[in-house]
Amino acid sequence: MSHTKQAAPRTPAKVTFWLIVITLLWGGSFVFNKIGFRQIPPVTFLFLRFTLATVIMGVVCLRRLPQITLQIIKRGGIVGLALCAANFSFVLGVNGTSVSRAGFLNNLFVLVVPLLCYLFWRSRVDRWTLAGIVLAFLGLALLARGGADGFNRGDLLSTVCALFISLHIIAVSRLLGEEDVYLVTLVQFATVALLGGLLTLCFGQQSFQLGPTSVGALLYCAIFPTVICFTLQNTYQRYTTPSKAGLIYTLDPIWSMLGGFILLGERLGALEWAGCLLIFSAVALPMSLRYYRERTSAISSRSTTTG
Repeated sequence: MSHTKQAAPRTPAKVTFWLIVITLLWGGSFVFNKIGFRQIPPVTFLFLRFTLATVIMGVVCLRRLPQITLQIIKRGGIVGLALCAANFSFVLGVNGTSVSRAGFLNNLFVLVVPLLCYLFWRSRVDRWTLAGIVLAFLGLALLARGGADGFNRGDLLSTVCALFISLHIIAVSRLLGEEDVYLVTLVQFATVALLGGLLTLCFGQQSFQLGPTSVGALLYCAIFPTVICFTLQNTYQRYTTPSKAGLIYTLDPIWSMLGGFILLGERLGALEWAGCLLIFSAVALPMSLRYYRERTSAISSRSTTTG
């Protein structure tokens, strides 16, 4: 009964609205990372972003801290390793290519997750996902032919980032059970901040400056796509199906592309547009078909029940 009371205010429209907000904030992170890199080296930016996010999350979790356990630290730390790998490849990828290309390449994680599940647990990969993978390769080939530098190092790292995002998603679903979401998130952020500090030392970072532009970019990236997005995602995604959530998340590269176009003045060539369109189709079509099948199945079940 109490579960019904909790779930009731989260109507499908409300859930959809907040998941779209998440994609908008994520898309903005591509642009603000790129802006921040003008004054702060990428790895240092990663370190500062997650240090700030850890402090903010620590304040949010202040009353919960006595409840932290060794299991939360252990599991949050493991998931944090995957999160660090995803964000490390993310900042290097965005730094080396346009935010438009990086956004579409990062979104390939939707296709990588079922592949990894097949490799590790022999989970079935449907034919639409396989068709999506073929479309994605065609899109990558067009991206490689388009642009001044073809498929460059930043593009490669953005594609690798999709792999690490997939590993992070799988780690969350496999390792985290009924632990306190806020405390686990705090441990994840702290893990990334710690590893980011070590990476900063390893890279022998250059000098940087904290001006209004870089501080604004840091604040945006620490607060909105990090603290707020994680909280919103953990709060609302559980009230919808994975297929619908995945379909909504395909909006992410659209926002990053618009941000790059409006705020950074980025422009894509004809082949790049074609490549991005194929990659978007590769991700969106399988998700759309899964969502359609889920809706059809649900309607059929309701009809059978009422009949």
